[in-house]
Amino acid sequence: MSEILKELLTIEELNQALDSSKDRPVLLFKHSLTCPISARAYREFRSYLENAHPSVSYRLIVVQNAQTVSNEAARRLGVDHESPQALLVQNSEEVWNASHFQITASTLTHAIKAILD
Repeated sequence: MSEILKELLTIEELNQALDSSKDRPVLLFKHSLTCPISARAYREFRSYLENAHPSVSYRLIVVQNAQTVSNEAARRLGVDHESPQALLVQNSEEVWNASHFQITASTLTHAIKAILD
């Protein structure tokens, strides 16, 4: 895993990520290791990360490794759990999300640009 992307494994790490979104946006990517659609979305996410905006923090939740964290993120952000799912968080609130085939390097770029401009 790259230095830019950190996996969340505990509720404490999720809390830290959400708290840090008060200083800079956080993009959470929820990924299933067993879903081919999630594998495709993860490739798109990794492609985006090659030119990631430096003013955003990037966090990964692998559903199989951290189901409680995934469920808690959905609950706290007021969204339905989906996998794959990209959630852009600012000030501890979800400001944009996408799932399944909506997750592309292009949609991630546009969503992040929209909140930073």
